[in-house]
Amino acid sequence: MKKTLTIIALAALVSSCKKETNNLVQGKIERDQISVVSKLPGRILEIYVQEGNQVKKGDTLALIDIPEVEAKKEQAAGAVKSAKAQYEMAAKGATANQLKQLEAKKKALNEQFQFAKKSLQRIETMVKDSLVPQQTYDEVFAKYQGAQSQLIAVEAEIADVKNGVRVEQQVMALGQQDRAMGALLETEIAENERYILAPQDMTIETITLKKGELALPGYTLFNGYLLDSVYFRFTLPEGQLSKVKKDQEVSIEIPYNNTKITGIITQVKELGAYAKIATAYPDYDIEQSLFEIKIKPKNVQEAQDLFTKATVTTAFEL
Repeated sequence: MKKTLTIIALAALVSSCKKETNNLVQGKIERDQISVVSKLPGRILEIYVQEGNQVKKGDTLALIDIPEVEAKKEQAAGAVKSAKAQYEMAAKGATANQLKQLEAKKKALNEQFQFAKKSLQRIETMVKDSLVPQQTYDEVFAKYQGAQSQLIAVEAEIADVKNGVRVEQQVMALGQQDRAMGALLETEIAENERYILAPQDMTIETITLKKGELALPGYTLFNGYLLDSVYFRFTLPEGQLSKVKKDQEVSIEIPYNNTKITGIITQVKELGAYAKIATAYPDYDIEQSLFEIKIKPKNVQEAQDLFTKATVTTAFEL
């Protein structure tokens, strides 16, 4: 009989506590997560932060050794020098010494041409008088044509030198130079990837690699939370959605430090899985859909130092 009375008393106590707290809903303190990954493969040389540190955007988190980049940079620098020399030669054309050589060649060929011309004129008369055979005349005439052709060729070569290289060749040389410059710029960008920088203001939660370990492309090196992204997340069944509305102000209680913060409901959306529920002991019919209630603090500074994943409570009342 005494045991039965004790059970009844405990049941009454539990029922009383449930009536006092049935309006409270449990939730969690959340922050937007961010991952920092490596872009190129290399070994970790230095790690400049520790788990729990707060860092600013652009702070150096780690240094990676990428020896291949230095070799490619040297190759690209050599290609740039060669391409620049090719373009300058195409743009400027022949040098003064080359032009002097061509002028001397023209002079010599012009003398040969004049001699061949005179020889042809003399032999034409002799052929008419039948003093020489036709074969001799043909040979002199062939030498005359050869000297004339050589003179025309060297004059054209001198004209090209004076007018510069063809525009198409200059454009081609310029394109090769731009291509080499692009390759050099690519290696410089890759060299900067040795430094792993913080993409935003964040708190470092986990560091996945240690000094000396190999970081692969796309591998997450650091996990953390964005500093100014704190919000409170609650889960409600559809039967209780009448208690909430967007832009509604609610009072959030933080049990671990016994404080209260005013928040504003910013989002109400359906959840697709039971595993995403934030409430520890849900009290609803299993057939009901679940909805996530996202609440942001009215004053972000008040929530700046709150611990992520800590439990909070609120009472949704209209």
